[in-house]
Amino acid sequence: MNRKIKSVAVYCGHQFGTDPEYARDAKKVGELLARNKITLVFGGGDVGLMGTVASAAVENGGKVIGISTKHVVSLQEPAHKDIDVKIVDGLSTRKEQMFNLSDAFVILPGGIGTLDEMTDIMTKQQVGESRKPIYMLNTAKYWEIFGRVLVHMQNEGFMASMDDYNLHVVNTPEELMKKLIDGNDFVTRR
Repeated sequence: MNRKIKSVAVYCGHQFGTDPEYARDAKKVGELLARNKITLVFGGGDVGLMGTVASAAVENGGKVIGISTKHVVSLQEPAHKDIDVKIVDGLSTRKEQMFNLSDAFVILPGGIGTLDEMTDIMTKQQVGESRKPIYMLNTAKYWEIFGRVLVHMQNEGFMASMDDYNLHVVNTPEELMKKLIDGNDFVTRR
């Protein structure tokens, strides 16, 4: 099935991490989404990789939708200054709105929040609530350890085949964009 991906939720850290490649790839993802007229849906923050991907999309004329929470904005992630960020009551509402506005999901390096968002989408895949593709951008091999954890879970009988999660690992922003433009990762079976 070939379906046009028009919007993508990008989940990533509200910090920069230790490797400059993380910010470089986040910026490139924002640029490529804008240039290919794919709407960026993100957590609304103006810090770390989250702010980097959004700023790059805005600077390249892209459409950007930010969704944050009252609590997050007041504590650690100021709302992005160049975007009209929608503020919702809680994280579950934020995740649900980001899910509903997106045709696919991109996971950049990040921490516990990013991991929570990714596993939430994977759980929706597992129970049949979604077949939207998920792309992990493996910048500087960041997600390799997590990939080994998933294989271990599968080998120990706690997870089905990786194909059931419509999860794809890509190594460069350009490879990611090719997958998004092709749109061949939508799955109709379940």
